[in-house]
Amino acid sequence: MRIAVAWNSEESRVLSRLGQPCPERYGRRAIDCVLAGLGEGGHEAALFEADVTLLDNLKDFFRLDGQTPLTDGIVFNMVYGIQGECRYTHIPAMLEMAGIPYTGSSPLGHSLALDKVITKILIRDAGLPTPAWMVASRANQEPVGLRFPLIVKPRHESTSFGLRVVLDHESLQDAIHVVLTQFEQDALVEEFIEGREVCIGVLGNNPIECLPPVELCFGDRGLKAFTWEDKMHHTTDEPTRRCPADLPADFIRRLEEISIGVFRACHCKDYSRVDIRLDADGNPFVLEINSMASLGQSASYVLAAKAAGHSFSSLVCRIVEVAHRRYLEAESAGAVPLRPDRASALFRTSTGTVNSESPSNAATLREDNAA
Repeated sequence: MRIAVAWNSEESRVLSRLGQPCPERYGRRAIDCVLAGLGEGGHEAALFEADVTLLDNLKDFFRLDGQTPLTDGIVFNMVYGIQGECRYTHIPAMLEMAGIPYTGSSPLGHSLALDKVITKILIRDAGLPTPAWMVASRANQEPVGLRFPLIVKPRHESTSFGLRVVLDHESLQDAIHVVLTQFEQDALVEEFIEGREVCIGVLGNNPIECLPPVELCFGDRGLKAFTWEDKMHHTTDEPTRRCPADLPADFIRRLEEISIGVFRACHCKDYSRVDIRLDADGNPFVLEINSMASLGQSASYVLAAKAAGHSFSSLVCRIVEVAHRRYLEAESAGAVPLRPDRASALFRTSTGTVNSESPSNAATLREDNAA
């Protein structure tokens, strides 16, 4: 299969500046590993800069004519975005508009997962456990009903940017103020669960499988939270990882059920990582879902995949496989793409009314989309 690996090496190739620049991107080593892994799996992979030139370059690479659906190619999306809000959604939205298949979650899934407050509402409404929280839009907002210690995060950021654990009202106000002023967004304030932290990798769509659990081991360090400094390897006491985590089999199954529930509630696709904390009594609480789990060589998701028996090549090829299958199944079900010839059979575009010769088809289309 022809695979276009999309990433951002830098942020200069835009038409204008708008909003905050994206503070995260994959390094070239991680990208080269993906390219090599796809090549080892027999695919024809090439690297593309995900900027204003992307669609023109993909048109040439995939030999697109604007009429024929792309069934033998896909974009391997490794793009965190360049600037602005909801950055994970930008390239998927471009590809959706252009009609080009890609790996990973859709704009909907990424947008839900990137909004930590919406994520928690979806988790709660699905009947899944998550720490008590509030949304702070001013620094002096009282944490009514919440117990210290608390953890403060920007509502719309990832990779633990701006994360702080606070023990009292004064430090809480300071942490909220930093989020409001430096990140220019509301703060999520939630109870800090002091206990073990476990990550569950999710892979696939139908069926969905879970990778072996990865535990973050904090040792004797004071702050038992995975910070941005840890993730960027800027600390001397970075947590270690244990995979599989030392947990009873029936409890692991419970964590897997929770993780799949979160994956579905947030409309994620293909692969994600769910972060869970266990309190002193062993009760699980979902912290968040990462809709674009890191594929770096030292990442928890990759460690879990290797514990499940994958090589790095088989992992990235499996992601391609589940994404490609998703598009083929959607096409066979008539959900996407809705081509002009099919649309004309369902609708009279001149009048805007449903074609009376096939009313049952219109009902079927609605049911397919709802599913």
